[in-house]
Amino acid sequence: MKITLLTGKTFDISSETGIDIKVIQSGRIGKLTLRIDAKERIPVLSIPRFCSQRRAVKFVNENMDWILQSLAKLPEIKKFTAGETISLFGQELTIVHRPQEKGGVWLEDNLLCVSGEADFLHRRVRDYIKRRAGEEFYLRSRQLAEKIGCKLNGISIKDTKSRWGSCSSLNNINYSWRIALAPDFVIDYLLAHEVAHLKHHDHSEAFWKCVATLCPEWSKGNSWLRRYGKTLYAYL
Repeated sequence: MKITLLTGKTFDISSETGIDIKVIQSGRIGKLTLRIDAKERIPVLSIPRFCSQRRAVKFVNENMDWILQSLAKLPEIKKFTAGETISLFGQELTIVHRPQEKGGVWLEDNLLCVSGEADFLHRRVRDYIKRRAGEEFYLRSRQLAEKIGCKLNGISIKDTKSRWGSCSSLNNINYSWRIALAPDFVIDYLLAHEVAHLKHHDHSEAFWKCVATLCPEWSKGNSWLRRYGKTLYAYL
């Protein structure tokens, strides 16, 4: 196994697993840590700038059982398919393929209708969700921001690897498009979390009080994300 650093250096590890490991090396990292990138489906090793090869190799080998178990728990990769029922902004929708019709993707009651060839169905549904997420999340985020007297400049919908959302110092918020597939109480929590960062740029007690003001049942959404959030990465 080779561990390739962002600097271009490599660490060689003798292993029969054949698992690739992404390594992030930075002076801001204080200790060796491992996590699983659910989107890329690979282990990520974070190491301090002056960490030796021997120490990094030893750490990975000591945690190989955890790596293998964690990878095995990842959900299978899925594509949106005709007949499948998905949750979109808390509404249960059944995907219906209508190849002879035109119009891209549209809603009919509890049906999500998709035109065109079957090979393009997954991409069309994904693009539709991203577009709707941009509209829905902006409207709801702006309403939350007004409640706490903050200005929201805009939002972006991202294909993020490990963060559901982020808020910049310029009052712009990024959201992962996959959060649109979560239950609505989870969406409520995440939007409240990021909007609260418009006022509090940390995770202080004041920040969490602000989150609770915007979303009284925030802990329910937080718990769901921690427990089931990785299932949303099944869709690429």
